[in-house]
Amino acid sequence: MQKLDPRGRKVKILATVGPASSDPAMLRRLYKAGADAFRVNMSHGDHATHAATIRAIRDLEREFYRPVAILCDLQGPKLRVGTFKGGKAVIRHSGHFTLDRNPEPGDETRVELPHPELFGLLSKGQRLLINDGKIRLVVKEADEDRIFCSAEVGGVISDRKGVNVPDAEIPIPAMTDKDRKDLAFAMDQGADWIGLSFVQRPEDLAEARRLMGGRGALCAKIEKPMAIRRLDEIIEMSDGIMVARGDLGVELEPYEVPPLQKQIVNKTRLKGKPVIVATQMLESMIESPAPTRAEVSDVANAVYDGADAVMLSAETAAGEWPEEAVTIMHKIAVQVERDGEYIQRVRLLDTPPDPTTADALSHACMTIADTVSISAITVFTGSGSTARRVARERPSVPMLVLTPSMKTARRLALLWGAHAVATKDIGSFEEMIAKGKRMALRHGFGSAGSKLIALAGVPFGTPGSTNLLHVVTLTGDELERHVSGEDELK
Repeated sequence: MQKLDPRGRKVKILATVGPASSDPAMLRRLYKAGADAFRVNMSHGDHATHAATIRAIRDLEREFYRPVAILCDLQGPKLRVGTFKGGKAVIRHSGHFTLDRNPEPGDETRVELPHPELFGLLSKGQRLLINDGKIRLVVKEADEDRIFCSAEVGGVISDRKGVNVPDAEIPIPAMTDKDRKDLAFAMDQGADWIGLSFVQRPEDLAEARRLMGGRGALCAKIEKPMAIRRLDEIIEMSDGIMVARGDLGVELEPYEVPPLQKQIVNKTRLKGKPVIVATQMLESMIESPAPTRAEVSDVANAVYDGADAVMLSAETAAGEWPEEAVTIMHKIAVQVERDGEYIQRVRLLDTPPDPTTADALSHACMTIADTVSISAITVFTGSGSTARRVARERPSVPMLVLTPSMKTARRLALLWGAHAVATKDIGSFEEMIAKGKRMALRHGFGSAGSKLIALAGVPFGTPGSTNLLHVVTLTGDELERHVSGEDELK
């Protein structure tokens, strides 16, 4: 068996797969460079291509004996204008422009908006942003047939450009027919996470939950300002959160996004759920082999904020330097986590334990690791819940998570500080201690004389029964008895 050392960092890296990275050889290079999970963007490509990508990622698991998370990101509904005579037109700055229900090709004065749900919804003063905000319209009058606007910022507009409506909650579901087909495909392929786009309210998560049928974990993408109003409920209804800064940055002023990012990260962390910071983190590396200093600071700040994962989008999907982008992100995270004040900074968010035994013991793990020289916290879990409670405390040492469920191990590839291993189940306290020691040695989490914290629940295999904390010391005898391979699930 090939031994793979831990990454040497607690924050995880999620890399988007695309034309620049879908080749199995490149996926392998991205994994070795530091990618812990891969995002499959269902907005692009076909199911056959995505199935080949997923097979290649599962091949990596078998090669390196390490669970890898696959997040399938649904496209969600897209609001777009219609077409123009000649394919494009120019909207004059400070001029007037009308969006209507007439399907005829548009010109410099009007175009079809093929979304009847928007007519009668908008009112004077509300904004329409077209082509990622490059064109900004302000509503002057609106009725059931037309939306008459003034152009706050004009410019060239072309066929089927996207429309953002930042000032209204749009009465359309978060899932389209395409999304339902893509979700069924993702579940059949064994996707670990589903990214749900266009979430505006907690009710938007209900259909995806039902269609998933308990398979996979659901990540709500926060990309609409309307979602902020009910953020607590959305976090409660989801298994994780993605801060989708690209669309947030279109619908909000740029200076509004950073404090919102911190707010979303903090609220998600308080709930003990993974939070991913995404979009434009190393944007210049789409074309350049090196990032800007501002981009490096941006990634570093997300790590200092205690995000569970940072994501690369076009940098790895379509960029010229995908491997270098992952390598740089890995090096930034490692350097930040070597900062002597890193743990203090991520704990600026107070995460008081809930009044449960599991939370009290998770908090105790953090305290013991701060007081005694501990090499790792070994967590035995079936569902991953115990690991999430420990990660919520942001302990100073990594977690070695041992689970009999490969599905759980894969999902935890996006959890801060977790090195998950799918292993055969345990049946007694003695077996737990012995296996914890063996696996710690095998995966590089200790040597002779190292101390480990073991956290589990008795009776074993009972969800929600976390009630046991034990500190053990590795000895030379364990080193001699250490053998490789028979514990892991393939």
